[in-house]
Amino acid sequence: MTVNKKPIMVLGCTSDAGKSLIVTAICRLLANRGINVAPFKAQNMSNNAAITEDGAEIGRAQYLQAIAAKTTPSVLMNPVLLKPSAETYSQVIINGKVDTAISNMPWMARKKLIWPKVLTALTELQAHYEQVVIEGAGSPAEINLREGDIVNMSVALACQADVYLVSDIDRGGSFAHLLGTWACLAEEEQKLIKGFVLNKFRGDPSLLGNAMDWLEEKTGIPTVANLPYHRHHLPEEDSFRLGTTWQYGAINVALIYYPYASNMDEFDALTYQDDINLVPVQKHQDLSVFDAIILPGSKNSGKSLGFLREVGLDSEIIKFSQSGKLTLGICGGLQILGCQINDPLSLEDGDKKGLGVINLSTTLAHNKATKQRKLAWLGQTIDAYEIHHGESVLLNDSVTPFIDADIGWQQANIYTSYLHGLFDNAVFYNWFMEQLGVAQNGINWKTHIDKELDRLADMFEQHGWL
Repeated sequence: MTVNKKPIMVLGCTSDAGKSLIVTAICRLLANRGINVAPFKAQNMSNNAAITEDGAEIGRAQYLQAIAAKTTPSVLMNPVLLKPSAETYSQVIINGKVDTAISNMPWMARKKLIWPKVLTALTELQAHYEQVVIEGAGSPAEINLREGDIVNMSVALACQADVYLVSDIDRGGSFAHLLGTWACLAEEEQKLIKGFVLNKFRGDPSLLGNAMDWLEEKTGIPTVANLPYHRHHLPEEDSFRLGTTWQYGAINVALIYYPYASNMDEFDALTYQDDINLVPVQKHQDLSVFDAIILPGSKNSGKSLGFLREVGLDSEIIKFSQSGKLTLGICGGLQILGCQINDPLSLEDGDKKGLGVINLSTTLAHNKATKQRKLAWLGQTIDAYEIHHGESVLLNDSVTPFIDADIGWQQANIYTSYLHGLFDNAVFYNWFMEQLGVAQNGINWKTHIDKELDRLADMFEQHGWL
């Protein structure tokens, strides 16, 4: 009989301290040592979601952490997912499915309904795995949110986890962040902290002097690791590389980056390869200088469409689509490129007239399609997934199926699909490059990710505390 180890929990002094990447590293490191390990995050907030084998929706960070752990992704690893779809509203996903009633409840009133589901998921994971590695959210020192906490110290106390508190030293102020966060915790919570972690360190470690000894004198807690700034080619949970600009002589592809853009990690296969210069476009500019444009998914297609009209990108997209160059719309992007978005149930932003560059009409339905797909295309297999409320229909016979009937369509140079994760497949990447008249150097993205996870685990084994 396997004896379960105490859960390891990684908390951060701030958002973006590197919790997700550290949990990913630990999961791969322990899996490589032959330990049956699983990730857990009680509640995540992200519009980058993944679909499990049984059609459930979880955060992409936990999906990647499960892959790192060499186990099957499950809703038990992320029982609550919040997907922002307006300034003050998020769709709430409970155990992989939309819960409309909880979505419409005040924030602080949700805990009594959600907390039992969190405990059930955590308990089941602990029963099936030798080691559970838990990720917190934001900071446990956010006093205003403590009453409704279901993801930080409430979880740590419930399972008596060994907690490690992480600070992003690249931002500066790390020792103040660590000391201040520790000081904001209750005494019983402080007792769970086993070590402080400095993350994203660059430069000479000797410059830290005796600061770690000073911190331990104040708190009684040692600094157990100083992790270097690790450049990787793994998907980011929420951020996207926005600093890229148009480059002379390159194959420049515009990625239209509107509010509520979702599942942006599916373009990492473009971002991290050298053949294309992927340029996020957030404001009005002349798109004619680009070789292709992509409209990504959106958690609120109506509001994203409104943004395009507000900044004047709508007319630029229409002009580009009429130029004969490749225009690709994924999920919400598909809906925006169509003629009409009907919203009879007020799920998003009401009825909207689309850009009208492909003869499709979309109606937003109550039930969300969430499923993995494996499709034969161009003599190979595409692994992808669906995650959408929209149901689209053809308005005339100028539109033909693309990849798979009823979820993808083509009209001249306009290509659309409800499938996410297309660029993870070498066959689709190569098709895309062929349309641009350049070399087809698609790679096996899953193999690439696996190698990156091993490289991350090697870094942690050298500099971490396990």
